[in-house]
Amino acid sequence: SYHGRQMHIEQQTHSSSCVLLTDTPVSVCEMFLNLNWQLLSLACVVTSCESLNSFFLGTYNVNGQNPKESLSPWLASTTTPPDFYLVAFQELDLSKEAFLFNDTPKEPEWMLAVYKGLHPDAKYAFVKLVRLVGIMLLFYVKVEHAAHISEVEVESVGTGVMGRLGNKGAVAIRFQFHNSDICVVNSHLAAHTEEFERRNQDFKDICRRMQFSQDDLTLPPLTIMKHNVVLWLGDLNYRISDLEVDHVKDLIAKKDFETLYNHDQVRQNTLQFVVFVGFTEGEIDFQPTYKYDTGSDQWDTSEKCRVPAWCDRILWKGKNIKQLHYQSHMTLKTSDHKPVSSLLEIGIKVVNEESYKRTFEEIVRDIDRLENDCIPSVTLSQREFQFQDVKFMQHQAKTVTVYNDGQVPCQFEFIPKLDEPSYCKPWLTANPAKGFLAQGASVDIDLEVFVNRTTAPELNSGQQQLEDILVLHLDRGKDYFIFVTGNYLPSCFGSSLSTLCLLKEPIQDMPLETIRETVKAEELFQQPGLRSEFEEIRDCLDTGSLDSLPGSNHSVSEALLLFLDALPEPVIPFSFYPQCLECCSDSSQCRQIISMLPQCHKNVFNYLTAFLQELLKFSAHNRLDVNILAPIFAGLLLRSPTKQDSTEKRKVKEFFQHFLVQTPSDRDIHYKSPE
Repeated sequence: SYHGRQMHIEQQTHSSSCVLLTDTPVSVCEMFLNLNWQLLSLACVVTSCESLNSFFLGTYNVNGQNPKESLSPWLASTTTPPDFYLVAFQELDLSKEAFLFNDTPKEPEWMLAVYKGLHPDAKYAFVKLVRLVGIMLLFYVKVEHAAHISEVEVESVGTGVMGRLGNKGAVAIRFQFHNSDICVVNSHLAAHTEEFERRNQDFKDICRRMQFSQDDLTLPPLTIMKHNVVLWLGDLNYRISDLEVDHVKDLIAKKDFETLYNHDQVRQNTLQFVVFVGFTEGEIDFQPTYKYDTGSDQWDTSEKCRVPAWCDRILWKGKNIKQLHYQSHMTLKTSDHKPVSSLLEIGIKVVNEESYKRTFEEIVRDIDRLENDCIPSVTLSQREFQFQDVKFMQHQAKTVTVYNDGQVPCQFEFIPKLDEPSYCKPWLTANPAKGFLAQGASVDIDLEVFVNRTTAPELNSGQQQLEDILVLHLDRGKDYFIFVTGNYLPSCFGSSLSTLCLLKEPIQDMPLETIRETVKAEELFQQPGLRSEFEEIRDCLDTGSLDSLPGSNHSVSEALLLFLDALPEPVIPFSFYPQCLECCSDSSQCRQIISMLPQCHKNVFNYLTAFLQELLKFSAHNRLDVNILAPIFAGLLLRSPTKQDSTEKRKVKEFFQHFLVQTPSDRDIHYKSPE
């Protein structure tokens, strides 16, 4: 493709000094030399022309409210109309329906409010919308610029419970404007002052998991940091540390923002190069945007009396970017946050299309002639890889360096072996799995092993082993074989309930052939734990070291959810699923079905429901209710063997709700021993 070949050519331009090898034939050297002069000429054509365009970035946590006032004081606050609008919202909808089904009537309401609030002195075209539960990003552009926007892609990443749920996470839009690649990220990170490590982890997870496919399928997916310009905004939730609330308010009253900023967690973590490395944020000369009493400019007067903080931020990364303003908008009182805006002036690469096309076509002809005369070849740093003691949901990675030792650029790709659907086993990934190598260049390919709920059952039982052969194929060249082996440590995660009931020792002490509760913790089963604590809990369960279960309450609760999700056969087996849906409205019939379950499945179901009923006794402390617990556990205990629609999800929830209300028959299980 046109843009794909352009990227290949730019890569060759950067490696032009590596072209002339001492043992290369003279004719090939001359061809390379002429080609590289043309490449340098093309690079000059591409980068010599630059235009300045204004980008309005706005972020607003609306706290689940409807639009009650005009957004013009925020969106139309600039003297002249900006060229671009990127408008970000968080907590668009806080209802359980939005959380579970990602459906909300508030999306069109806020979209209309934004459209009405845009600068009145220009006409704007709507380009794209992306939303994950309550995190939404809108993209508008002046109509005269719309024709120069291409390659628009959207992606989302949930970082809530189990790393999937979208109550926290990010959405992003990437696009090309003229010849500049731009990525805009709207994120809502973990809450609470003490959870800065969790926010750091959310940031890293978003950067790692957010990937955009390219039009040229021979090229690897684009990550956030692979763009010329990255614009990051949203409710980052970083707080003011180590200052009492009255001291913070006193500094705000004195407008001593410099002292206050020294205690800001974004500043502290960026200075330590933990997050937002290479990003820039303008000077903050406005008071914190969180937290206010809704409908006023008064600081939080609730029982919790939150410490004010700059939760809502806008940062950027890239060259030729100048910030014209960075401010909050105090006149808007809909939410407990204040909206923030930044106006950036960004230098955009603009191509001389006629000159570019002519030079490009000449280069393609030369490259084609050159590829006909040379065969690609590479050298691998290593061909055999051994992974030791692989555990459930623990990443292990090793790197193989591929060096292009041939006389021409080459394309590489891992290809499937004969009669196999994929190039590798499902527990293995090569990243990148395909790409382009300029002559004399090298690439590090990460071979990543990760066992999840899908692959764990067969590895636990010994039906599968950690063994695979990867075939690295060169376009118009030969194949190279990479051997991957390893040993997997069996886990209770991904083992069937019937198998676990038969074990008389910790699972890792058993041959292949032969789970402490805290009921008063807030946001249990809603706020995720730390990955490091989960790994400790997993190891404790798998080795039988149950004297003291490590980790926070949230980490332990998330581990329970992960365990249930990883069961190859759910607590209510698949064969009972149709019956459960049919009788979901009849409590007695629902209980009759449970009585018919295999004994170990019935025991686990009864003890889990008894545990949840115990939690509900302390709802005044932990703020849990049936409407929270039912949808979370229903979808894990009663899973469909195929994809569920919204009607099935509601029936599953209705079925399980019958068991969260304790009856005399429920209380009997406390006096019975499991069989």
